[in-house]
This record gives sequence, structure tokens and C-alpha cells, in this order.
Amino acid sequence: MERLNLSIRQQVAAIGWRVATLCKGEDGLHQQLSLYHVSSNFCLPHACLRLPVPQPLHTHGTGSATQWQPCTPAMAAGLTDHVWTLREVLRFRVPPWPQPVGV
Repeated sequence: MERLNLSIRQQVAAIGWRVATLCKGEDGLHQQLSLYHVSSNFCLPHACLRLPVPQPLHTHGTGSATQWQPCTPAMAAGLTDHVWTLREVLRFRVPPWPQPVGV
């Protein structure tokens, strides 16, 4: 739990101890936290989730053979089949939530 708290404080400027950030309101804080959660779940492979490659992949002289396939929490949950880039996350179109009737 402490590691998670430290990671959030390091990645979200609005939660740091002494920051002068553009996020002065609650909406900006929610936006920063949302971006952090999406990037940590879709973009950052976690070492404890990596999967062994059945046959090591050769790199043709550019390094050692690849023995592990990176895996993100979203891949482990079955939500996606690849590690996303931040560009993919920012360009992804989210459908609007259903609006309540009569509003």
C-alpha cells in the first residue's frame, strides 16, 4: 500500500506535498488521477505479471534473447491484448455515459 501511495504522489503533481501546480480545483485533480490510473494499468508493464516466452526470441545481435513477454494489469484482466502507448490512450474515444432521462 505504501508503494502505491508513493507512486501516486510521484506521478500526480496535485497530490505532492509542496507543489505549485495548475490544478487548483477538484476537477483538475480528478483528471490527473484518471490519467495516472489509465497509464499505470494500460501503459506500464508490471514485472510480477510478465509471462515467459516458450521459445526465446533472437534479437539478431542487438542484445540478449527475449525471454519474457511484458504484461500490464489490463492485459492480465483480459481488457486488452497489447501494451498501450500514451498516444493510444490520449486518442482513444470514450463513448458518452448514458444520460438520465428528463435532464
